Amino acid sequence: MSGEPQNDCLFCRIVAGEIPATIVHETETTVAFRDINPQAPTHILVIPKAHYENAAALAAEAPQAAADVLAETKAVADAEGLDSYRLVFNTGSGAGQTVWHAHAHVLGGRGLQWPPG
Repeated sequence: MSGEPQNDCLFCRIVAGEIPATIVHETETTVAFRDINPQAPTHILVIPKAHYENAAALAAEAPQAAADVLAETKAVADAEGLDSYRLVFNTGSGAGQTVWHAHAHVLGGRGLQWPPG
């Protein structure tokens, strides 16, 4: 069920404190932590604490939580001193999603080309 913690979800386990992560910021509804395989000098993931499979499910089922994640990406970018950065939400395996818990990537600290990948 969406919103409920999933025992087999890596990010739900990070939220629960069962798996360590380098947390850079936390709010009542979100957690932000450094990606373990960074693709830029700054690569932080911002997730809702509640479990939603992907960005589409998050937006459809919990629009306020989606807004909280988006607001937190700006707070994280500001705290990291980024004046230019990229936000990425991968939705589905064809787009590169590998963890089935909605999350935003905040990437910055170097020039980012377009189109990506």
